[in-house]
Amino acid sequence: MHLRQFEIGPYANFTYLVDDGEGGPAAVVDPSFGVEPVLAAIDERNLKVEYILNTHSHKDHWAGNADIKERTGAKVVAHRLAPLGQDLSVDDGDRVLSGRVRFEVLHTPGHTPDSVLYIFDGNAATGDTLFVGECGRTDLPGGDPGILYDSLFTKVIRLDDATVILPGHDYGMTPTSTIGREKADNYVLQPRTRDEFIRFMRE
Repeated sequence: MHLRQFEIGPYANFTYLVDDGEGGPAAVVDPSFGVEPVLAAIDERNLKVEYILNTHSHKDHWAGNADIKERTGAKVVAHRLAPLGQDLSVDDGDRVLSGRVRFEVLHTPGHTPDSVLYIFDGNAATGDTLFVGECGRTDLPGGDPGILYDSLFTKVIRLDDATVILPGHDYGMTPTSTIGREKADNYVLQPRTRDEFIRFMRE
């Protein structure tokens, strides 16, 4: 498996290109504004992009869908609640196979109702559910701090400590992290009751 991380767009978004080897099948995760570098990498490696995987429906995470789809014919994948007109709707526990790379869907609502993680080969593309040192905000339409607490503390932190976090934005001290490191260092993930977390997120 080959993985590339691109920081593109005006909001420090990360877009990911995952492929099964030069000339082989590939997937793009969260194509943001300004996907030209991603398209160049696709052409350079002669990749056959099969899927565009969107972690949630905020525009900075799907603004490049049309450009990728037009160039490659890839299918857009998103949670069944996402209003993206996706070609393939997925839910918790579903799997998307691109070559030998298997993406497992983990539904993590809270930032948006349709937020998901895509877990593959020891990595987790976390979108805006979890950043390096932070988590997604819950004060936008569809956000809910109580539901985000449930996602973070009953699903995300139960992933293997060695799982590499691939966040949706370059907001941290490093571009990637691990579940173990975030459990130890991320102030958002420190022990709190659900009510305490809701108050914390609303402050």
